[in-house]
Amino acid sequence: MKIWIDADACPKQIKELLYRVAERTKIILTLVANRSLGHPGSQWIRSIQVEAGADVADQEIIRLLESGDLVVTADIPLAAETISKGGHALDPRGIFFSEENIRERLSVRNFMDDLRSSGVETGGPAAYSPKDKQRFANELDRFLTRHR
Repeated sequence: MKIWIDADACPKQIKELLYRVAERTKIILTLVANRSLGHPGSQWIRSIQVEAGADVADQEIIRLLESGDLVVTADIPLAAETISKGGHALDPRGIFFSEENIRERLSVRNFMDDLRSSGVETGGPAAYSPKDKQRFANELDRFLTRHR
């Protein structure tokens, strides 16, 4: 199993937590982004810089993903593709995407996209909170316990 981070929009606190997890568990962690990202030097932590463009990082993650890998992303279409390839997807706020909930989440995302494109102000997500980080850490720990 490997862990992939959709790193362009991933909160710094989550990346730092995942660096420690990679070292402790000796699981390869790869950050994928369209800009250069600094990270601690480690045999367990890698990064891939892709060209700028919509969904280029997502496509690279899907191309390299193997069944059983974990993808950390808030991107619902990427989560859906991850699940369809036999991977696992965890939102940085600690919510697992699954076969049971991904269709509904895609529908809501698409509906909100349609509203925004028609000019409706929908607002953005709430600010990232310590509770979100704790929920993520707990879900990640449960996942690693079950899948190692």
